[in-house]
Amino acid sequence: MNSVIELLQALIQIPSVNPDGDPGLCPEGEKKMALFIGAFLEPLGFQIKYEEAEPGRPNIIARAPGPVNRPRILLGPHLDTVSVTGMTVDPYAAKIRDKRIWGRGASDTKGPMATMLWGLKENAHRLADLPVAVDFVGFMGEESSQPGSRHFAEHHASDYEFAIVGEPTSLEAVHCTKGCLWATLESKGKATHASQPQLGENAILKLIRALHRIDTELAPALSHYHHPVLGRGTANIGTISGGSRTNIVPDFATATVDFRTVPDMIEEIDTFSRVKEFLEGSGVTIAPSFEYPPMDMPTDHPWLKRLQSIQPDLKLAGAPWFSDAAHLSDAGLPSICLGPGSIDQAHTADEFIHIKDLEEGAAWFTKFIQGLA
Repeated sequence: MNSVIELLQALIQIPSVNPDGDPGLCPEGEKKMALFIGAFLEPLGFQIKYEEAEPGRPNIIARAPGPVNRPRILLGPHLDTVSVTGMTVDPYAAKIRDKRIWGRGASDTKGPMATMLWGLKENAHRLADLPVAVDFVGFMGEESSQPGSRHFAEHHASDYEFAIVGEPTSLEAVHCTKGCLWATLESKGKATHASQPQLGENAILKLIRALHRIDTELAPALSHYHHPVLGRGTANIGTISGGSRTNIVPDFATATVDFRTVPDMIEEIDTFSRVKEFLEGSGVTIAPSFEYPPMDMPTDHPWLKRLQSIQPDLKLAGAPWFSDAAHLSDAGLPSICLGPGSIDQAHTADEFIHIKDLEEGAAWFTKFIQGLA
């Protein structure tokens, strides 16, 4: 690879759609990504390990050359992408047009990944002598339930002092993010002929009444929790479905709700338990759901101060989304998200990254690793 541009093109050309969202489309995509990264880093002296968080779906852990008893930090983007369904550009061609590179993952998050890898390549001759070991970790499964970072956090978080998770943040240090609870609500009723609805029990109406209370009572209560950067906790009703035919009183209905949490909220209450308690007596139940913790790294943390000493123009920011960094942080590993490109381009039908942003990202990580000396 002669440039970070060529490296990103090669990464985009490896289809790695998260198989949870598109079963059968790229079942080995994350593994192919991990193997490509391993082949890139091994000649630089890295010790490569592929650790399966789920069968056939590994994280890659690449340990930097040099003494093993140094403090360690990690650069950690994710290996997978979201679906390519509905894209208006070739998702894997990685074409250059209008001073941009187009394709799935260009922004989220193969662009940040390429700049991290390029920074390591540019510093290959000094990695073994740095006072801090700079490892690379590629996480599988970020675009679904994030089993890769959960698995890594459980087994390896204590090995590290600091983590920079690759996300398109316009090279701002995102040190705090909201958490999230995805809840599935279910109601059951009694089916009967629609001409005699009084003989049945309408599951949709039961669910709608509960959702109305969530919107008018629970959501305002959650909004009382406030973070100076992230703002307030929120609730959004995302989907609703139920019934089987127009002339049958529905005996089932389901809805999904997205609760966004802020740090002081989860310190005081368990979100899942709070929602479950709120629904008691309504005839609506909450099904097992995914929950992602918020993240809040103090702005005076020594590693943030060190970053700012190396990169004096570094801006600190917060974000309403969640990432692998939250699981690392929740396990006690201080973490931020950082990378080139804009989150506005993530998951879009015509995803791209500006070449100028990509090159600035490569220069940023090159300078950061140099500055550790």
